[in-house]
This record gives sequence, structure tokens and C-alpha cells, in this order.
Amino acid sequence: MATAKDKNEIWEWIKVLFIAIILAFSIRTFLFTPIVVEGYSMEPTLHEEDRMIVTKIGEPKRFEIVVFHAPDGKDYIKRVIGLPGDRIEYKDDTLYINGTPYDEPYLDEFKQEMVNGLLTGSFTLRETPVGSDVVPEGHLFVMGDNRRGSTDSRHIGAIPMEKVIGTTNIVYFPIKEIKIIRK
Repeated sequence: MATAKDKNEIWEWIKVLFIAIILAFSIRTFLFTPIVVEGYSMEPTLHEEDRMIVTKIGEPKRFEIVVFHAPDGKDYIKRVIGLPGDRIEYKDDTLYINGTPYDEPYLDEFKQEMVNGLLTGSFTLRETPVGSDVVPEGHLFVMGDNRRGSTDSRHIGAIPMEKVIGTTNIVYFPIKEIKIIRK
């Protein structure tokens, strides 16, 4: 028969377990969550089956990698190219933001492999589903690093901020690929 001391100890363990569950749920819901990369749209930066940590704190910045709920119901992982109010244009494989050319060092590996043609075809925002000259307020323009194999804002339009889950830059698995992604 259980004594009062045994019952008290069981009750203490139940409280600790309950607090741990609430704490884990809160951290996952409000601060961090894991994600698995599916597909090849972020090659060569990220690879299929990479496991990453998504941070749900703060607003995304230019060239950060974000995870968001896409219109097809899946979660996509892409790089932020344009912020609200930005004019985005690609011309001769060069990114122009508000008329200023930007270097994209994360594309260097793929650009070196290009024998003929451009990695990123020329376009303006008006020629995409965004349909205007600037990224709308409360939206982001995102693209995959694998420009020839990515479904991104060139196809699905600007991403509303409320669809953004968070930013990510830490690959924690596979072990030999652990890294922090720099912009």
C-alpha cells in the first residue's frame, strides 16, 4: 500500500513532467522549431534532408533564409531578396535592388558551373505575379538559391509576413554538415 510520502513523490514527478511538457510546447510554439529541407531549390547552400532550426523571433532581413507557409499548403524554405517597398530587377544575371547592383556570393558555386546561359533569367517585379514595381507592404520577395529549380516569388508572388514561420541559418544534421549559414 502506498504511503503518504510515496503519493507526495508521485505527485511531485507529475508536476515536473507537466511543467516540462508545457515548457517544451512553449519553446517550440513561440521560439524555435525544427524543419527538414525537402527538395533542391536551395542548392548548393542547403541540401535535401538537411535538418535545421527555425527561429521565430524578429523580422526577416535581406538575404536571410526564411521558412513560410506556401499557397500550396506546404512549407517552403527560400532566401529573402526583397523587403517591403523594394524595387527588384534581375538583368544579365545581376540582382538590382532599388537600382543598386548586389553581389550574391551564395550563388558563386552554381555560377561557376554555368557553361552557357544565365543562372537567373532577367525580370522585373512587374513581370512576376507580384504585378507591381515594388514589393508590397507587409510582404517579402523570396527566391531559392537554385534559381533554375526553384518555385519562388517569381511564380507564387510576394509572401505575406503572416505566412512566415521564421528565419533559419543553423544546419544541425547530418553531423558532418553542421554549419551556420552566413548571408
